[in-house]
Amino acid sequence: MKKKKEKEIDENSIKFEIAEEIGLADKIRKEGWAGLTAKESGRIGGIMTARKKQQQKRDEGG
Repeated sequence: MKKKKEKEIDENSIKFEIAEEIGLADKIRKEGWAGLTAKESGRIGGIMTARKKQQQKRDEGG
């Protein structure tokens, strides 16, 4: 159970970091995650997926 919580916290921090990078942090602070449009949420999700793939390649030595 602890591993799952740690993973959730890690993913949330990565998600917020990406939101900051693309200029959505203030909107999230003001309105919460539910205040994002589908396009904005999808953009964050797409960047997260790309970063996970990059990390997997690095972990595999690629």
